[in-house]
Amino acid sequence: MNKTLVVLLTVLGFLFLALAAFYWLTPAMSLPHYFPGYELGVRVVHVKHGIAAFIVALALFVVAWFASGEKKTGI
Repeated sequence: MNKTLVVLLTVLGFLFLALAAFYWLTPAMSLPHYFPGYELGVRVVHVKHGIAAFIVALALFVVAWFASGEKKTGI
């Protein structure tokens, strides 16, 4: 269970990292219409959406790191 959780969190972290890069590199008019930040005819890049996705990715990596540690039994 613990190993499965770590793998799942790591995969989600990489997905959110890719999403952050996608937001940083893609203008708003080129985003898929179901993505937050899509605006027809707008050429700006949504930096804040990318930062938010990057922070979520970092949080997922941190949780995976702590979940992968050894469990201490006793004092």
